[in-house]
Amino acid sequence: MNTVLDPGVLEALRAAASEFVDIRRDIHRHPEMGFKEHRTSALVAARLKAWGYEVDVGLGGTGVVGTLRRGTGKKSIGIRADMDALPIAEASGRAWASEHPGLMHACGHDGHTAILLAAARQLAEAGDFSGTLNLIFQPAEEGLGGAVKMMDDGLFERHPCDAIFALHNSPGVPQGTLVFRDGPMMASSDAVKITLDGRGGHAAFPHRTADPVVAAASIIMALQTVVSRNVDPLHTAVVSVGTLHAGTAVNVIPETATIELSVRALDPEVRDLLEARIKALVQAQAESFGVRAQVDYHRGYAVLVNNKPETDFARQVALDLLGPGRVVLEGPQVTGSEDFSFMLQKRPGCYLLIGNGDGEGSCMVHNPGYDFNDDNIAAGSTYWVALAQRYLRD
Repeated sequence: MNTVLDPGVLEALRAAASEFVDIRRDIHRHPEMGFKEHRTSALVAARLKAWGYEVDVGLGGTGVVGTLRRGTGKKSIGIRADMDALPIAEASGRAWASEHPGLMHACGHDGHTAILLAAARQLAEAGDFSGTLNLIFQPAEEGLGGAVKMMDDGLFERHPCDAIFALHNSPGVPQGTLVFRDGPMMASSDAVKITLDGRGGHAAFPHRTADPVVAAASIIMALQTVVSRNVDPLHTAVVSVGTLHAGTAVNVIPETATIELSVRALDPEVRDLLEARIKALVQAQAESFGVRAQVDYHRGYAVLVNNKPETDFARQVALDLLGPGRVVLEGPQVTGSEDFSFMLQKRPGCYLLIGNGDGEGSCMVHNPGYDFNDDNIAAGSTYWVALAQRYLRD
């Protein structure tokens, strides 16, 4: 069955885009941090209710699920959008820039929410499907694990899904181009804090101290060998030192130093290897300098693994809708992370990217100058409508 939408549906989605651009910009003006998306979730819930959805609020604190059932079909689908912002001071210069100092939608979650809302209205008003549609608006994707919290609150027990799907905008990719990948697509993300306890003293008498600063310097350099000398060159891994704190005066050797790392991998076995090697290396290096080391290793988001059948399905919908010129069949892996990975551990599905633009001035996410490309509201919502109708018809 061809999934190219009826011309009337396409025209309706394009005509409605400006309304959802306004909604996106309103959300952008009023960014909210994870688990505090009260205004955004209220906006989402009100619109879903007005369009006839059964609305379940409060999952994960501020999460919202809109459910729509039609016909006698037994299949169910979940489509997820994230809603939270970041603690970044906006410098985009847009007329709709954040009104909350130090807080902005620097990752496009405002756009993801607007895309799914635009699709929600079209599917409610003229959706051609038989089965159960679950639209999942998730809080706290940015490092706080909102997906896990929603599942802990019974997301998939209350709203069963045979398959789940989500998208994220991708700066540097032509606007509206859809990017797919089978298997591991995004990296795990772990945070490590290393505390070095030495013996402080006067800088003029270093022989009477156990200097944690010198130990920290040696550890940082040694950490650069973990990937280059312990990980198979055909695998991807990242060990990045984000912070180093030590000392308060030029003539004092401090008692302690702390180092913080970001550790990423695209394979669970490589992830385990990184943890083992970092812990062993830190302890050995610290001992060689006569200081004590404590390694606090916090496992964060899991490797995001797309299921092949669902990815093949989502890819074919894109090809039928857009043609091969606007679809990347097998895109590169990404060392960023995403807590949709935890949902994919519970239900089969696919996470895909939509190009945010690659022209002059295109800005990466998590940057003060970033803004979501509003042309993607029509493009993204059209894709979600096509995918939902195909899944709940076939």
